[in-house]
Parts: sequence; structure tokens; C-alpha cells
Amino acid sequence: MNQEQVVTISGRRMVLTNPRKVLWPVSSFTKGQMIEYYVRVAPLLLPHLADRPLVLTRYPDGVDGEWFYQKDCPEYAPPWVETFRYYARSADRAIAFILARDAADLAWLANQAAIEIHPWLSRYDEPERPDFAVFDLDPSPPADFKWVVEVAFIIKRILDRLGLRAYPKTSGATGLHIYLPVERLYTYPDLARFTAAVADLIRADRPDLTTRERTVAKRRGVYIDHLQNVLGKTIAAPYSLRPTPEATVSTPVRWEELPDLDPRAFTIRTAIERFERTGDLFAPVLTDKQRLAGLIEGAMH
Repeated sequence: MNQEQVVTISGRRMVLTNPRKVLWPVSSFTKGQMIEYYVRVAPLLLPHLADRPLVLTRYPDGVDGEWFYQKDCPEYAPPWVETFRYYARSADRAIAFILARDAADLAWLANQAAIEIHPWLSRYDEPERPDFAVFDLDPSPPADFKWVVEVAFIIKRILDRLGLRAYPKTSGATGLHIYLPVERLYTYPDLARFTAAVADLIRADRPDLTTRERTVAKRRGVYIDHLQNVLGKTIAAPYSLRPTPEATVSTPVRWEELPDLDPRAFTIRTAIERFERTGDLFAPVLTDKQRLAGLIEGAMH
């Protein structure tokens, strides 16, 4: 039976549909619990979404059902949902990307069963100038999370040598995302070249740990995906839920936590308590802007 609940969030009145619908069958988490999570985490999440076009991953029948990416804001969206229109060559048309401004926006998105929130690496006022580079570490057998952590610390040592600071978060699955915040001086191709240079350096030094094979079925080891640094490509936001059986959360972590970390420990059930204790460990990504001029050459020596 269809159930509805009328709520007011951030001064916006909305109707939530089917809040008791189970979206994560293994862990029994419901759409209502997801909505509550996103409203509670809004003070931490919203600064990382501010002014960034969003790509959403929707699971209307739960994580075991069919899913799809959503870029265009639907026509039935409330009038207060703001958008940014950008011409997409692949679609040969302008797409109205959603911009998340407040907790009401997050609640409305969650009510659409948008489990994952993927912001652009750039903001709408300068869409071709990203604010950060991302090293996306994705393990394939026989690699496990310990391999991922080892590769992450190799990246950190290289960046430390270059005088750069980077910030890790769990992917919410088996990998890590390492963010390198930069001044908005560089294009996406600039950052893709930089991250690729670091990845190639590591691959040359540690072929036992890493792979540069793009075909997933052929990979063995930890893939350092520099191709996330491409206009229009997105990565799960910090604090975004993921469609794993446990309803894991992409969680900012401290470097010193990594050696003993269980990435599946952060779930919709446990994450809020941690966030209340740690605050936003990813806050420096918003302010610690760095320059890369001449540093790619330095990384090669």
C-alpha cells in the first residue's frame, strides 16, 4: 500500500512517499531511514555539493533492483529546486543539472530513491576549472583493501615530497578516494595528466601492487583511475550512501586510521555518530587550495 508522509524541512513542505519501503534488503534499511540520514548529515554534506552540478544514481526498487543515472532535473521537481543548464556534447543538448542548496533538496532527492550523490569536480560558475584532483583507487583480485592502503601511502609520500597535501575517504565499497585540492587555475586535462603521471610512476616502481589496465576483467591489483579527472565525470560525494548490502557511506578518514581501517564499518547506522565526533574531516578540501606548477616534472625524480 502506498504510504505518504507530509513533512517540512528547511521551510519547505513536501510529501514523502513510501518511507517504509526497504531499499537495502540485506540490512533492512528503508527509504525513510535514508531520507533521515541525508537530512541529519546535511550540514557536513552540503558544503561539498555547493554550486556543483549533480549526477544521481537512483534505485527505485532498492539496491537489488534496476538502477539508472539521472542528470536532467525532472519536470515534476518542486519549483524551489535550482538547476544549471550545460550543453553536453554526448547528448547534443543542454542538460538541466540539479544544484543542492539545503536539507530540503537532499530530502527530495532521497525521496526519489537517489541513493548516491555524485557532484562534479568543478562548480557551475567555472565548469571547466576543477577545485580538486582525485586519485580513485580500485582493487581487483588478488588485491584487497590492505593493498589499497599501501598504494594510498605511496601516493601520499610522493605528494609530501612535492609539498602537497591530500585527503582520503573511503569509496564506500572496497576502494579509496584521495582528494588533492587545488586553486582553480587548471583544466581537467591538466589534472588528468598530473594524476596519470603519479600513477605511472607508482606502476613503474611497484608493478606487484598496481595495474594500469583499463579493462576491468583484465585487471590484477590496484587500479589508479586518473580518468575520473574529466569534465562530466563524477565520483561519490563525501558522506554519500552507497548501494552495498550494508548501506555503507563514503567516509572521510584520517591518514593514521588507514592501516587498521575496515571500510565497511561506516554505514547508515554507524556513520552519524562518527561524524558527530569527528566533524567534517574533509573541510580542508574546500579551503586548502594548492598550486601544481612545475610539480609533475618534480614527481618524476
